[in-house]
Amino acid sequence: MNGTVLYERPSASASWRVALPHTAAAVPVARALVRAALTELKHGADCDTAELLTAELVANAVEHTRGDAPIELVVALLPTGCQVEVHDADPAPPGHLTRPAGEEPDPWQEHGRGLLLIRALSSSCGHRATASGKAVWFRLPVVPPPRRPV
Repeated sequence: MNGTVLYERPSASASWRVALPHTAAAVPVARALVRAALTELKHGADCDTAELLTAELVANAVEHTRGDAPIELVVALLPTGCQVEVHDADPAPPGHLTRPAGEEPDPWQEHGRGLLLIRALSSSCGHRATASGKAVWFRLPVVPPPRRPV
């Protein structure tokens, strides 16, 4: 390629699949795993946003699914960005993930903003049925590094 390269996307894809306990302790573990996955390969997706959205997905899976079946975290690094999925045993789709609920969350409440954050900060998000329940996912694009003066 001739000229200056502004940024390079990762040339290889990689993915991780990890079972997590169905407890609140899974949230910080999932955050750390996502950060490690993105920084180990020097991936260009925003680590802070990926951690935040992963924490929301895992917390929702722990809070809104019954039983003690493990939650599965899947992180896929692609040349165009990353996709994070959280699998749980409940087949019911998450409420208001891909469209707003119609009313804004109460700013004085602790709960109710997770799906709003996922919709607002990801490039896309959704859910799909799996053989054992569902997978809820989001995608983040590769972010080019800041340009430096020549």
